Amino acid sequence: MITRARLDLALTAVVLVAQLWPFVFRVNLAGTPWHWWGYVAVAVATLPLLWRRRAPVAALLVSLVATGSYDLAGHAPSQPVWYAGLVAMYTVAAVSGEWQRLAALGLTVGGGFLVGSADTALRSGVLFVAAYAVGRASAAAHERAAWLERERRLEGERAAERERARIARDMHDVLSHAVSLMVVQAEAGPVVLQRDRARAEAAFDAIAEAGRDAMVQLRRMLTVLKEDGEPRAPAPTLDDLPTLAEQASGAGLTMTYTVSGRPLPVSPDVEIAAYRIAQEAVTNIVKHSGARHASLTIGWHDGTLTVEITDDGTRAPRSSSGYGLIGIRERAAACGGTTTIGPRPDGPGFRVSARLPAGLS
Repeated sequence: MITRARLDLALTAVVLVAQLWPFVFRVNLAGTPWHWWGYVAVAVATLPLLWRRRAPVAALLVSLVATGSYDLAGHAPSQPVWYAGLVAMYTVAAVSGEWQRLAALGLTVGGGFLVGSADTALRSGVLFVAAYAVGRASAAAHERAAWLERERRLEGERAAERERARIARDMHDVLSHAVSLMVVQAEAGPVVLQRDRARAEAAFDAIAEAGRDAMVQLRRMLTVLKEDGEPRAPAPTLDDLPTLAEQASGAGLTMTYTVSGRPLPVSPDVEIAAYRIAQEAVTNIVKHSGARHASLTIGWHDGTLTVEITDDGTRAPRSSSGYGLIGIRERAAACGGTTTIGPRPDGPGFRVSARLPAGLS
């Protein structure tokens, strides 16, 4: 890998050879050797490029002074372009502060008109202004690249934060749902154990099934955190909703599952959101409602997927500001959908309804 020091050393060597070129290939009509001062002036004008990054203004000033002293040589070839000064001006424009680079540009261009002929000063001024412009363009390009890199890093952090929030919501939904089912079934098990052994066995089977299902879904989510390229288990889909309703039934609650309309294809995000919304609503019914009957309905109408969960619970209405209900609203909004949450308008109970976009764009 080429370091900056090596790059500056190579650049200095190239500029030194270019500025010594007239001494080798330009004809000396007088037939005498070129004056030694010409060589010294070229070398002193070029060597400051070695520290141009650490002290750009100083490197430019030394180079300009050496360039101005070149004419003190009694017998030296004319120099068409002083490359060292242009490189130094480029560096000043690229890395120095605003007042430093503007002062250097003004001193360089203005000084040329004070110490030289108008033609030479004009030519030099145009070249130095061009070097300054290239330096500013390079600085702007580097700043833009640095800004894009910062934005890319920040976007990665924001994406990671969104992913963590999504995993937290999913874990809340899965654990809350599973634990609620297990608690309800466990409480009902001893009650029916003496009266109806079959119902008691079904309750304990439901506890085991809820636990197994929770473990499966947690493994699905935790595989997102792995980076070993292992295949991931599929996320829950609409096809899992009948099982969700079946798991909720028991211990005094009967939940039905119905579908209306003609199914349409939906995006994976919408499908997962629909399942999680239904899961959280069912969990609320099991935990809070005291309902005897509940329904989970999927409807397909006018390019919209509707997920509606209702119950006939008679307990006090649940707060619409709870973590789970906020998660329902957030999931629907993230997919471009809307939610209606509150008491049923047609009788006792509670209703959660989400309208999600159906169809693939």
